[in-house]
Amino acid sequence: MIGTYPRDPAARDAWILAQRGGVPRDSLDPRRASGWLKEFEVDIEGNPQPGLTVFITNRECPWKCLMCDLWRHTLTERVEVGDVPAQISTALMEAGAPPLHANWIKLFNAGSFFDAGAIPTADHGTIAKQVSGFARLIVENHPALTDRRILPFRDALGVTRLELALGLETAHPEILERLNKRIDLASFQRASRFLATYEIDLRVFVLVKPPFLDELAALKWACHSIDFAFDCGAKVVSLIPTRLGNGALEALAAQGEFSPPCVATVEAALNYGLSLKRGRVFVDLWNLDRSVSDPAALPECLPRWEAMNRTQLAT
Repeated sequence: MIGTYPRDPAARDAWILAQRGGVPRDSLDPRRASGWLKEFEVDIEGNPQPGLTVFITNRECPWKCLMCDLWRHTLTERVEVGDVPAQISTALMEAGAPPLHANWIKLFNAGSFFDAGAIPTADHGTIAKQVSGFARLIVENHPALTDRRILPFRDALGVTRLELALGLETAHPEILERLNKRIDLASFQRASRFLATYEIDLRVFVLVKPPFLDELAALKWACHSIDFAFDCGAKVVSLIPTRLGNGALEALAAQGEFSPPCVATVEAALNYGLSLKRGRVFVDLWNLDRSVSDPAALPECLPRWEAMNRTQLAT
């Protein structure tokens, strides 16, 4: 029996883990990145910047967020010192960068870059040298780990601009608490103020239709969350349609507590964000077949979303 989603955070951890039963974890090599891709992203002036995204292989994030499926692409144990630089070195060699084919680099590790249990702090100096040919480095981090531990790495980067991508998820206080991320809006604001103080750029992830919201409320709160992110100083907001695939959301779907957003809701949220002209807004196009409730509509809307990401113009 699935059981009701608990109210206590510790009990939530156990419930979320219990739903993973039939969901496979990737078989990964700690000396190789789980993947890499080249992409373009427009900068603040509207110029397309070629970028390289490297998906770092490391230990699973210690937080057990209700909506997260990224644990599927992690290890069950820590990597050794030197493993992550080896991953980056191989990815750079395979991709032919830097700096000829990319100006920006994202090191995404399915968790927090400044979680020492995921990426050893002893590797930070080597990583800083590896990315020195890029103008900008973007890494993911949890707001609770966004503090002075970041500064030695930022300083080691030299002229490479550091940008942190933080998951706000939603500005709805009660839903944010139920997502089991162990943050609130005040702690997110503190993290964003820290980044502003030390001139580190902020990118914010916002979920479109997290669990426990219907379609109308989902759009309302996606728009409020975009506003909140920009109020916190975000230069970029990335909209993530909440997708199935981690076991926990399938369990909530069976109880009528979750369904992915419809295409119209995602597009309306993207249009709202772009219309503000407060910063760049992108919709995540990854795994969209599991991220919308009406995937048959994707062939018609996907080219439009790609154009909106590229031009930063609402339709």
